[in-house]
Amino acid sequence: MADAAAALLAAPPGAREQLLDTASAIMREEDQVDISLSELSLRSGLNSALVKYYFGNKAGLLLALLEREWAEIVASVDALLAKDIDPETKLRIHMARVVDNFFRTPYTHRLLMRMIRESPPDEAQRLADSYLKPLLNAYERLIHDGVAAGVFRAVDPQLFYFTVIGAADRFFSARLVLRHCSETTVLDEGLRDRYRAHLNDFVVAGILVRR
Repeated sequence: MADAAAALLAAPPGAREQLLDTASAIMREEDQVDISLSELSLRSGLNSALVKYYFGNKAGLLLALLEREWAEIVASVDALLAKDIDPETKLRIHMARVVDNFFRTPYTHRLLMRMIRESPPDEAQRLADSYLKPLLNAYERLIHDGVAAGVFRAVDPQLFYFTVIGAADRFFSARLVLRHCSETTVLDEGLRDRYRAHLNDFVVAGILVRR
């Protein structure tokens, strides 16, 4: 505890967020859902004892990062659902945001799945209730509104969720495929934009009522 207190005294303002931002950068750049505290300390320039002070341990830091990212996602989806726009436009905006979120933090969904899998039952249920169920409920509402408006076919919202999130998650964890089967290993903005248009066209075309 003395080491953590000494580290806190030497820590700059915003050290807690700096640790979270550095952990995010490490997982994004290295395409993984774990970090080394020694690398975190080296990259952030902060004493690793601050992890214990702010988060309890590394698992606590990863949980805090997970909750920061998912709270933003859930809030964004809630705000979109509240907008007075037609269901197709709303779905296309959401699809674009899904791709943008995976591009920005590709580890987020995999980290949530890991936390749910490795947590005690009560904590696993809390995570699911806080972050998975709101998205599933949002998909139910999106599809219900589209069907009611006569623009969407009646599809299973849960399967639709797995289609969208699974496709984006698989693409943004595909650097090994890119490295060995294409001319690039870089998931840059240009590739993100191409994939955003591709996924949007395929998924939205699949749910629209055929006229």
